[in-house]
Amino acid sequence: MGEETAMEGVAMCGDASGDARGQGLGLGKGQGDSHGHGFRAVARLTFVLAKVSKTAVAGRVPTRLRHAGALRSSPGTARRPNSLRSDKGASSAVPDCGARHALRLDGSRSTATATATATATATATATATATARVGWLRAVAGVALTVGLVSLLAACGRDAGTDASAGMPGEAGAVAPVYFDWFEYTGRDKAFEAPLPDGHFRNPIMAGFHSDPSIVAARGRFYMVHSTFTFFPGIPVFESEDLVHWTQVGNAIHRPEQLDFDGLGTSRGVFAPAIEYHDGTFYVVNTAVDSGGNFIVTATDPAGPWSDPSWLPGIGGIDPSLFFDDDGKAYILNNDAPEVPVRYDGHRAIWLQEIDIATKTPFGPRKVLIDGGVKPEENPIWIEGPHLYKVDGWYYLNNAEGGTGPQHSQVILRSRDVWGPYEPYAHNPILTQRELDPGRPLPVTNAGHADLVQGPDGSWWAVFLASRNYDERQYNTGRETFLLPVTWKDGWPVILPRGETIPYVLPAPSFMTRSAGQAPLSGNFTWRDDFDAAQLGMEWMFVRVPKQPWADLTARPGQLAIHPLGEGLDTLRNPSFLARRQQHLVFEASTALERPAPGVAAGLAAFQGDRHWYFLGVRRAGSGGTEIFLERKAGDGASEIVATAAAGEPAALQLRISGDEGRYGFAFDTGDGRGWQWLARDVDGTVLSTEVAGGFIGATLGPYARTERTP
Repeated sequence: MGEETAMEGVAMCGDASGDARGQGLGLGKGQGDSHGHGFRAVARLTFVLAKVSKTAVAGRVPTRLRHAGALRSSPGTARRPNSLRSDKGASSAVPDCGARHALRLDGSRSTATATATATATATATATATATARVGWLRAVAGVALTVGLVSLLAACGRDAGTDASAGMPGEAGAVAPVYFDWFEYTGRDKAFEAPLPDGHFRNPIMAGFHSDPSIVAARGRFYMVHSTFTFFPGIPVFESEDLVHWTQVGNAIHRPEQLDFDGLGTSRGVFAPAIEYHDGTFYVVNTAVDSGGNFIVTATDPAGPWSDPSWLPGIGGIDPSLFFDDDGKAYILNNDAPEVPVRYDGHRAIWLQEIDIATKTPFGPRKVLIDGGVKPEENPIWIEGPHLYKVDGWYYLNNAEGGTGPQHSQVILRSRDVWGPYEPYAHNPILTQRELDPGRPLPVTNAGHADLVQGPDGSWWAVFLASRNYDERQYNTGRETFLLPVTWKDGWPVILPRGETIPYVLPAPSFMTRSAGQAPLSGNFTWRDDFDAAQLGMEWMFVRVPKQPWADLTARPGQLAIHPLGEGLDTLRNPSFLARRQQHLVFEASTALERPAPGVAAGLAAFQGDRHWYFLGVRRAGSGGTEIFLERKAGDGASEIVATAAAGEPAALQLRISGDEGRYGFAFDTGDGRGWQWLARDVDGTVLSTEVAGGFIGATLGPYARTERTP
């Protein structure tokens, strides 16, 4: 993947480094089964009846997705199901992911039905909860449970040894949960304003931090995976019929026992996965940096469940991938230290070895295919991300080179023999933006780490990472996934001629039959989660693997309950923060929440990593008042309070974070009739830029709560 700093961590990875991988979330037997059922039943009945009244007044639109017309000064208070609004106000359904996704296609709900449901819930809570727990536990290996893992575990009880400060309902000494009513995200970038002609699509195909794409064609569809580093669930698996419209169907890392990221910075963990398909099985091969080394996981269904990791102790370095030859042999490629002494910083090599895919055991000799890069006399750096293809009797070796910054590029070599020697293309690189004017409008930079795939019409396409910058080098949205056609010239694949800019709009594959709208993965849109599904949608991620349940959609249906942990956002463990990717340079993210209990702070976080973040929070103040505050961490020092405001005893609370490239604003509405009030404006948003923060992720946004009680 080319992350230079990864190499120190990989050198430390060995067989014993994954000892903690089997740590689970601690499902205790019988813990909490009889706590608070009567209270919950009354609370649910009251809450659902209130929801019915509000729904009858406000109405509901029938889908989750709405394209955005313009940035709104207020998200409004009328509740709607998770949805996305179009520029023209038209609604369009998202492909149904079934039980694996929280999409709501049937947003309308009659008052009578809702009331009956509420009454049934109130009278049958205890029995239904106990019965449902058995089913949920049996489904723990499935992706449906994975997506809503922490929410579902909240209903399963906790291990008796778990700290009560997690605040699960009914436990002695527990901290009261914080209830969030909805979360809404709106993005409007200038790059996405151009209309899409018929038969065209928009780049990036996946906006926001979706780095290091790898793709495979299988069963008449395409499947793609990406790096997630220390976020969980990890390695999302996306599915598409046309390379343009993508739906997440699962995660390759979806059970706590598969990997553990405690103690790691947010840009460690899972780097640059590669996906392949062979004889009915999907394979994802990957590097868990500082957390086990290289491994393979498998599944017969890309939605999962995926296997536990099969570790590859003899394969060092990063960026492994698999190649299945037409003679039945399988090979593993990877980036590692060269066979000869390292001559300079960034001197790496691409290695090849045969692998017994049945036992997932490499065997036989290992051989260096590339030492340094395509022009070793120029001391090229960070040759990595290798992929091997066989086309018309040629073996093509596709690699990234130059590091993941502005010098990033893609190079190609070929040979008649899988073992080489490999001849580099005379006109390498086949993709780069490094020679272009950094001051050009709407720049796309850092392009590389490409994977190639052939469509059903015989055309070839490349997916790759790149970044959309502002102020030349800053980018808060991380490394995104782009798509370009591949042109074959004299037997060589070329992604983009040198000197050309990566286009934002271009002709779609001939096999794209759907309309051009690509929300919520690209374009301008508004996305909203009303927290009224049975489990969290796949858009949400946790920072590292939760060790105890703290996110709950069952305590009050239609609201998210966060049971606050004591972890700050600077922890190297799991904070009680739900993360959704920032996908636009210009955006708003807002939420409505109840005032937290004494000793608890809650609100919205903008998070670039444990050392770079903002927290727009609410806490109780003296004499029954409320304090709204903005906390910032910008590097290795302690966090600091940037601004505060007194808010009395608000009847309602809404919070909003807005961004315009490198300037962010933080606002609140206490329901007193004054509308949105700025707590802080024109705050330095480059704190959330990957260029400033370092590492490899993009900014994320979402609800966060923490207990501030002292032991």
